[in-house]
Amino acid sequence: MAAQDFSPAAVREFSAAVKEVMTNIIRHGYRGKPGEIRVSCTGSPEKVAVEIADSAPAFDPTKFPGADRGPGIAFVRQAADIVTYRHRDHRNILTLVKVRRKGE
Repeated sequence: MAAQDFSPAAVREFSAAVKEVMTNIIRHGYRGKPGEIRVSCTGSPEKVAVEIADSAPAFDPTKFPGADRGPGIAFVRQAADIVTYRHRDHRNILTLVKVRRKGE
């Protein structure tokens, strides 16, 4: 994101959201047991997308309004402009997208 001239604040906030998702997968999905998390990133001057995939039990964080399931999900939704979920081949796939705004 820094290479694409996103603001330092946007980089910190979005990075914290990715970390929050990964922490939730470890704590709540795998419950501290070994498991795999795959992360892929794509970026352009207009936006960055991070796809996080795991094989923990299916869980769609986009189905829960606000902070009903804890402040982490609400923070992730606030930090990312687009949050999508799909379950495919026994894997949770969460995609976070941050769109660059003027001055960001």
